[in-house]
Amino acid sequence: MCTATLAQAQAQAQAKTQTQARAPIKTIDIYVSPYYEAAAQQGGRPRVAVFAPLDALLASSARQDIERARDAIAKEPGSLTPMTLMVLAIRLYDVGLRDEAVFWFYAAKNRYLTLEAVLDVSHPSLSQAGHASRSFLSLAGPYINSYAFCDLDKQQRLLRQSIAWTQQHPYAALWMQQLPAKPGDRRQNFAQGLQDIRDMARQEQDHLADPKRRAEYQAQRKARHVDEQFCWKD
Repeated sequence: MCTATLAQAQAQAQAKTQTQARAPIKTIDIYVSPYYEAAAQQGGRPRVAVFAPLDALLASSARQDIERARDAIAKEPGSLTPMTLMVLAIRLYDVGLRDEAVFWFYAAKNRYLTLEAVLDVSHPSLSQAGHASRSFLSLAGPYINSYAFCDLDKQQRLLRQSIAWTQQHPYAALWMQQLPAKPGDRRQNFAQGLQDIRDMARQEQDHLADPKRRAEYQAQRKARHVDEQFCWKD
């Protein structure tokens, strides 16, 4: 997705949020070419092109199909791209499995951040995937985090779980010698990338642990009707 297209999509998402004002937001309506395009209408099928064996399941509107895709991905934790994990997170949100969506969104984000720490994503062989991953983070992140921060304690728990998952299941592509790497030892760079993720999580936790800051954050959400849009119960 080019910069102009990304900006347009972000503006459209913001406009939709403003239009819906206080209505519950139950789907993540974004597109990241050529990997994902949300359904044109409620209950429709999105266009998915991230991993051919699972694309049909991930495009289904049936919760059980999305769960099947999740289970298949969980069996191959090291082999799938950040884009695949991101689409899984989006589709989990769409079918109402929002806590799982938060976990997999953070797992996808962490996978990309560790990829960026190890591989040269500016290289032509990786630049499209890198740009797409950043687009997913920019476009889907506001939806996922708006829900995640309905319950700050749960959000922190899911974030910690995603970091543990990232450590246990590094992306297999990081060790492929045919992919261009940044200077230095790949495993050391992975460890540093993981530490950077932990540091960011700790800073976030410390920031929200302050009662004044937490109250200010919650007041901002209330003023923008975020809780009404995202903290609804099934």
